[in-house]
Amino acid sequence: MRASNPESEHGQLRLWTFHGGLHLPDEKALSSDRPIEPLRLPPLLVIPLRQHIGAPARPGVRVGDQVGKGQVIGTADGYVSAAVHASSSGTVIAIEERLIPHPSGLPAPCVVIATDGQDAWAPLPAPLTDYPHLDPALLRERVHWAGVVGLGGGAFPTSVKLRSERRIETLIINGVECEPYITCDDRLMRERSVQVLEGARIIRTLLGAERVLIGIEDNKPAAIAALSAVLAQTGPDPHIRIVPVPTRYPSGGERQLIRILTGREVPTRGLPAQIGVACQNVATTAAVADAVLLGQPLIARVVTVTGRAVARPGNLAVPVGTPLAHLVAHCGGFRETPRRLLCGGPMMGFALSHLEIPITKAFNCLLALTAAEAPDPGPALACIRCGRCAEVCPVRLLPQQLYWHARAKAFDRAQGYNLFDCIECGCCAQVCPSHIPLVQYYRFAKNAIWAHEEERRKADQARARHQARQARLERLEQERESKLRKKREMLDETTAAAVPGRAGDGDLDARRALIEAAKQRAAAKKAAAQPRTEPLDQI
Repeated sequence: MRASNPESEHGQLRLWTFHGGLHLPDEKALSSDRPIEPLRLPPLLVIPLRQHIGAPARPGVRVGDQVGKGQVIGTADGYVSAAVHASSSGTVIAIEERLIPHPSGLPAPCVVIATDGQDAWAPLPAPLTDYPHLDPALLRERVHWAGVVGLGGGAFPTSVKLRSERRIETLIINGVECEPYITCDDRLMRERSVQVLEGARIIRTLLGAERVLIGIEDNKPAAIAALSAVLAQTGPDPHIRIVPVPTRYPSGGERQLIRILTGREVPTRGLPAQIGVACQNVATTAAVADAVLLGQPLIARVVTVTGRAVARPGNLAVPVGTPLAHLVAHCGGFRETPRRLLCGGPMMGFALSHLEIPITKAFNCLLALTAAEAPDPGPALACIRCGRCAEVCPVRLLPQQLYWHARAKAFDRAQGYNLFDCIECGCCAQVCPSHIPLVQYYRFAKNAIWAHEEERRKADQARARHQARQARLERLEQERESKLRKKREMLDETTAAAVPGRAGDGDLDARRALIEAAKQRAAAKKAAAQPRTEPLDQI
């Protein structure tokens, strides 16, 4: 659905609203006033080969190899994949499965590097500072080489999103950061405003967008002021606008932000490009600027370490592959044992089992909550059908129906209620008076459907292989029969030529005589080949 009046008569951008949502205590004051701090290099880097949506990277190094900072150690495997680079110089000591930050809690292949303390860069490609006059394919290839992915949590390879067959009218840069506690994007916009704006210009050039809207929640006045100041210093740009949006969770969701800024609705199971919109996170735009203007790959990111269990919350510039324990130690350790340890915020984050898990490109926050911050809700009670979950759902779903069908494993019915439109924001679970972990049921249903589809895909592949094998065997059998038929025809012709006056297929006597002669010759040859033996009394 397109907005009929994108701007008011006074030139101010008109804002829309979305259904549902919540006003939550943001808890951002714990870390928002602390500048980004560089993190001391750890002795070991554990760099997963899968840090993005799509196929994991293929190892490009071997155990014992010396690597430099920024060197490719995992090459993209397919179209929807991303390269992985060494975050510092050192020696590859292992390529093995290790635990990574993922809701499944399962291990994945990782490249383990013992750092040498030199932090020496490998040779890097030349900067592309004249990007407005360069071939867009060259810029996309640079972003692809740099391994840039969505840093807002999606981790979708950015080079893929920069290829659109549809006309893009509006590029939205997402600086909302609506999840409580998290402030890494806020600090990034304050301290790296130039990179954010340059990255936005590069992406606009690639997509050919008519305008760029940088959406920032109005609870981040310092970030809005910093970007506005840099935009004013670089000269007026009619294509870029910084738009404060009302603070409400989850206004940072892609579909919700598109609705707020444009009034348009992304179709069910559709993509923003279908309505002429593209979205990128502010940290992603800064990474694109680094790749194009500096020739540097994505090997580090800003991570918020926060929660009242942390002695000194803050924001850290962290090399990818750094163990979480290293971050906690830098922040003074824990004041008390955390009740919950999360990757991400309290609404959409997932639990972590221990602190030896490494940072990935998509890891934006380490949240350590005390018992007071995360009280035990007690056992889940029966649903009372109050309907509060439907009232706050930002996607206008029926969470109660999804819950019943997911619980009953009626996955087809759950899909009929648009299960995959759920963004897992947690609003429904937050307001549920029965303390039902609704999002967990939806994730369970989604994973079960994905697993079923994967099994069906494998079954289809096996069926196709079996059919191809059967076709190959039939073809070989036909070829064998054709060769035998030709041999029989040649034998018939030879027989007719060898017995004058008795030609034709019906002359069985001649054919039998030839066959018998052939048998006798074969028997004589076999007898001649056998060793000669004599009785012992004749020796």
